[in-house]
Amino acid sequence: MFTLFILSFIQSMTEFLPVSSSGHLYLAQFFGISEQGMGMDVLLHFGTLLAVIWYFWSDIWALLISLLPKKNKQLLMNLIVATIPVILIGMLFFEILNQMRNPIFVAVNSIFWGCVLWLVDKYAPREKGLKNLNIKGAFCIGCAQVLSLIPGTSRSGITITCARMLGISRTESTRFSMLLSIPTISAAVLYVVYKGLSGQVQMPTWNIALTAVIMTMIMGLMAIYFLMHWVKKSSFGIFALYRVLLGLGILIYIMF
Repeated sequence: MFTLFILSFIQSMTEFLPVSSSGHLYLAQFFGISEQGMGMDVLLHFGTLLAVIWYFWSDIWALLISLLPKKNKQLLMNLIVATIPVILIGMLFFEILNQMRNPIFVAVNSIFWGCVLWLVDKYAPREKGLKNLNIKGAFCIGCAQVLSLIPGTSRSGITITCARMLGISRTESTRFSMLLSIPTISAAVLYVVYKGLSGQVQMPTWNIALTAVIMTMIMGLMAIYFLMHWVKKSSFGIFALYRVLLGLGILIYIMF
C-alpha cells in the first residue's frame, strides 16, 4: 500500500506540474521503489484524468455546448488539432519510444527543457488569451506535445512552453495545457486498455486499481489547484530550477 501511495503521489504531482510524470515514474522504477507495469501506469493516468475533468468541468461543459450550431468552436477545434500529432506518433512509434526509458534521457531532457521553459517564460510576451490562439498555433503546440513521449520532457511543460512562445499568458497557457491533457490521456488510457483486453498488458486486481485511481484523483486535484493559483502570481522558474537540479543529480549518481 505504501508503494501504491508513492506512485499515486508521483503521478498526481508530476502530471500537471511541468516536471515530467513519465520521467519520475521511470525513476521510481530505476531506483527500486516499484516495478510498476503499463497496467498500473494507465490506472495512475486515469486518476489524473478524473482530476482534471473535475476541476475544469465548467470549461468541458462549454466545449460540449460549442458542438451546437452557431456556437464558437474555436477552443474545441484547437484542442482537437493539438491532440492529433501525439496520437499518431505515439501509435506509430510506441515500441521505439518505450526503449528511450533510461536515466540518461530523463536527466538530459529534464535539464534541457527546464532551461527552455525558464527562458521562454521569462522573455516571452504574456498578454494574449486563448481567443488569440488559432489553428496554426494549436498545431504547433500539438507537435511540441509529441516530444513529451520521451521521458523527462514533460507534457505539461512542453505544451506550456510552446504556448508561452506564441505569446499566450501564463494562466491561459496552463489552462490550455490542462484541457489538452483530457483527450491526450484519454487516448493513452484507451490504447492500454485495448492492449489489456487483448492480453498484451497485465492489469492489477480491482481493489488495487480502485485504490490507485482514487488516491491519484484526490492528489491530482490538489496539484491542479496549486498550479492554477501559482501561475496567477509567480513564474515557472522554481519548476525549471527543480528540473535542472534533478537532471544533474541523476547524472552525478550514474557517473559516481
